[in-house]
Amino acid sequence: METGAAVLIAVITGLGAVTTRLHKRIDDLDSRVDKHELRVAESYISKSDFSAAIDRMESHMVRIENKLDNLAS
Repeated sequence: METGAAVLIAVITGLGAVTTRLHKRIDDLDSRVDKHELRVAESYISKSDFSAAIDRMESHMVRIENKLDNLAS
């Protein structure tokens, strides 16, 4: 009984440590990706170009929504 409890505690502790390390690595990777995305966005696209692209995408989405509404009617 005591051996089983000790093994169970060791397994739970081990899984906790592995989970913690995994989440830390995922958080580190997420942070690195976010920093890279920010650098790319700052370096390669101007705000006006980005705004124009978003406006074009929005107009296309409105057209798609209108077509879907017409199909649904």
